[in-house]
Amino acid sequence: MKGEQHEGRSLNFITMTPDDYNPAVSYPLVIMLHGFGAHMGDLAGLAPAIEDQGYVYACPNAPIPFDFGGGHVGYGWMPRQNVATPEEVETARESSEALLIDCFEEIFDKLNATPGRAVLLGFSQGGTMTYRCGLGRPDTFAGLVALSAAVFAPAILRPQLPEAGLPGSRSQPIFVAHGTGDRQIAVDTARATRAFLEAEGYQPEYREYNMGHEIPFEVLRDLVPWITGVLPPLRD
Repeated sequence: MKGEQHEGRSLNFITMTPDDYNPAVSYPLVIMLHGFGAHMGDLAGLAPAIEDQGYVYACPNAPIPFDFGGGHVGYGWMPRQNVATPEEVETARESSEALLIDCFEEIFDKLNATPGRAVLLGFSQGGTMTYRCGLGRPDTFAGLVALSAAVFAPAILRPQLPEAGLPGSRSQPIFVAHGTGDRQIAVDTARATRAFLEAEGYQPEYREYNMGHEIPFEVLRDLVPWITGVLPPLRD
């Protein structure tokens, strides 16, 4: 696969394309959102593990830098819940959501992708943003993937305006994976998110694993066939 870094108009992002990529062809698209303290290259390694020929991939970089010392800078979609007020967290989430929506449009244009033939995947904070940006856009994303992620106040996903929030139809496929030993986002929070989704009419494929805050082989073993079932890869 070929990786390329882009300075986007709202967010920087990486794209990954097959070795024999034809830009005139509309490939199915997988967009991946990294977690807190990481960067746009963090999930790029998932692309060949999912499928190295039949998809194109994009990984946006979160907008908020965090200095972890020793020259290490990571990025986040919002401050951590324990170091910011709920209002500060929500303001940052709203800002990140607006930037992501613009970035999605740029990615679709650059990769000649078709709305409705895409999956949005996120890990940790990226999974929270997947819920925020994906649930209200089933015409854009054929499916959503939330890995080691949760929405701490799920009610914010309910529709506030006609063009925002949860859509009328709740048939969008959702894959959720969470570790029973996750010390960063407790499994009870993921279970509460699942309960909210089910109460709203969704039927998420929810799986728990004997793991921490990570994406091991066991998750990919279940995730890859789910993605190829929801969004089949392009075949010659």
